[in-house]
Amino acid sequence: MKRTRISVLALAAVGTLSVSFGLLVLLERQGTHLSPVPWLISPVLVVLAAVVLWLALAVRAYQRGRRPSLDPLRAARTVALAKAAALTGALLVGWYGSQLLLTLGRLQIESQQSRALSAGVATLCAIVLSVAGVVAERFCQLPPPSDATPAELGDEPSPR
Repeated sequence: MKRTRISVLALAAVGTLSVSFGLLVLLERQGTHLSPVPWLISPVLVVLAAVVLWLALAVRAYQRGRRPSLDPLRAARTVALAKAAALTGALLVGWYGSQLLLTLGRLQIESQQSRALSAGVATLCAIVLSVAGVVAERFCQLPPPSDATPAELGDEPSPR
């Protein structure tokens, strides 16, 4: 499994931001307004980032010999969760960022100030989730194979 590229995450965030911003502007022109971003979103994203990092730290501890055993399936699931967290964070950066951009032009209105604040905090927490996913994925990366031959490793060469 290849590591998640930062460029892919940036492209996902920018793509989501542009599409959702256009959609939000279109909905506003038709008279539809979205409710503000709930404040509960931000702590949930931070808790998810912490869980992803905590699971990855267990894999890293095993790789460094500080943990006696680790189920390989758990390690594989941790990598998959880390990739999902990175991509989900990038997509949420685009979504909440578009809501923030939509309200920036109307900060003189008090209700828009609180909406911009909640969207801004949610955007920052989505960035935290995405970064946590990338870091966790790096923690789960296997070291490169050594250049040692099978005889040096103690393995018997296979008969030809």
